[in-house]
Amino acid sequence: MEDAAFPHMGESSQPLPWACPLRCSCPRADMVDCDGLDLRAFPNNITRAAQHLSLQNNQLQELPYNELSRLSDLRTLNLHNNLISSEGLPDEAFESLTRLQHIYVAHNKLSVAPQFLPRSLRVADLAANQVTEIFPLTFGEKPALRSVYLHNNQLSNAGLPPDAFHGSEAVTTLSLSNNQLSYLPPSLPPSLERLHLQNNLIAKVPRGALSRQTHLRELYLQHNQLTDSGLDATTFSKLHRLEYLDLSHNQLAAVPAGLPRTLAVLHLGRNRIHQVDADRLRGARGLRYLLLQHNSLGAAGLPAGVLRPLRGLHTLHVYGNGLERVPLALPRRLRSLVLPHNRVAVLGARDLTSTPGLAELNLAYNHLASARVHRRAFRSLRALRSLDLTGNQLTRLPSGLPSGLHTLRLQRNQLRALEPEPLAGLDQLRELSLAHNRLRVGDIGPGTWHELQALQVLDLSHNELSFVPPDLPEALEELHLQSNRIGHVGPEAFLSTPGLRALFLRANRLHMTSIAPEAFLGLLHLHVVDTTGNPEQVLVQLPPTAPRRPRAWGP
Repeated sequence: MEDAAFPHMGESSQPLPWACPLRCSCPRADMVDCDGLDLRAFPNNITRAAQHLSLQNNQLQELPYNELSRLSDLRTLNLHNNLISSEGLPDEAFESLTRLQHIYVAHNKLSVAPQFLPRSLRVADLAANQVTEIFPLTFGEKPALRSVYLHNNQLSNAGLPPDAFHGSEAVTTLSLSNNQLSYLPPSLPPSLERLHLQNNLIAKVPRGALSRQTHLRELYLQHNQLTDSGLDATTFSKLHRLEYLDLSHNQLAAVPAGLPRTLAVLHLGRNRIHQVDADRLRGARGLRYLLLQHNSLGAAGLPAGVLRPLRGLHTLHVYGNGLERVPLALPRRLRSLVLPHNRVAVLGARDLTSTPGLAELNLAYNHLASARVHRRAFRSLRALRSLDLTGNQLTRLPSGLPSGLHTLRLQRNQLRALEPEPLAGLDQLRELSLAHNRLRVGDIGPGTWHELQALQVLDLSHNELSFVPPDLPEALEELHLQSNRIGHVGPEAFLSTPGLRALFLRANRLHMTSIAPEAFLGLLHLHVVDTTGNPEQVLVQLPPTAPRRPRAWGP
């Protein structure tokens, strides 16, 4: 971590009233900045008055004790990104730096941590080294220490002494991610607010290991080897201020017990959970975000009403499971339901009635066919703004779509026809994707676009259109027609869309003279026309008043 308070001023052309090492910058008498000078030796002539010294991004391999020891006023020492080894950092190097508050030695070659760091220290960053061991006085007996960064090292539990933080009762942030820990270290500072332990080998949290960390707000345990037997009902029960818990990418088969009521975000994605037990969530009544993606939830994985006690739940992610129905009796205040890549094949009239406040519904890549989507399935969702039905088996547009929709995604279905009735009343729709279907112009009923007064983006790419559909919405700004069968663009093709800004016609059947010269008259805002990948190069002439950035490419 770099010190944001340490300015990099660059070299000054003005003579300074105080001594400054060659090529370095000294904007103040107490600041020496030698960042990125490819230095291979510690610079000479550093003033004893220096309080902030930056030597980051150089080629230093060692720090001479005699040079460092005389800088007794140092508050900040930045050695980030050098080649310093433990042998090049003598144990006595910091003994005289009794005022040092910030030390940054990340991205070096340390194999062990310094045995002693000054008592005055506030921030210590030893990340991205090769550290296998720290010592009792590396971070112990530091009453002002607030943040310790040890991620991306090679620490095992054997390299952490039991009294590693004894006498350091103010540490709020500790990062031990990307190491080789096999269990949660004991004797962590009770003052911790953020604890990063992701990407280790942790299979167990010993009983009582977190019993003193009552100030903890964020706990990151993802990408470990935790199983149900590695946790118990007391593991998290004392964490009365915990708000964020990430247990994703482990081997859990059940939701952990003893979750605190303060928890707002629970990430359980990519485990082996096959069923959610209501008793396990009853204590976490304050939960707002529940992430259960890529587990083993089958047809009975989320029993009806199991999440109902979570009255404040805002977002539920369960994509990549084996659910066959939308979970019933969900919390009424749910705003986002994300269910792609399941096996949902039926959408009944009352399946979504328990969530009238839903704003986002994602049912992409399920098994929904038009015959099994009830015509009233979406009627109760008056707050719905985004509906994603991508990658299903729909042959026609769903009925009863909420009038407040802003985004409707229906790409990669089997749509063969469009009728105006399902789109009637969608006067707030801004984006409509119908790509990768089987639509032909003759199968688009008259008046289909009539009520889409706010539509700005229309994607009809990868269909079977032979020409530009007529009477497109007046507000349209972006039109995707690539990968169709369009062989001609007539002079009146865009009369209804004066605000068009971007038009995509690549990979059609256009030739050099396929586009009528008058086609773009009146399109004063048009600045992108993509005709790549057609049989011949298509020349596009934009109106003189349009911005001069046309794109007319050949195959």
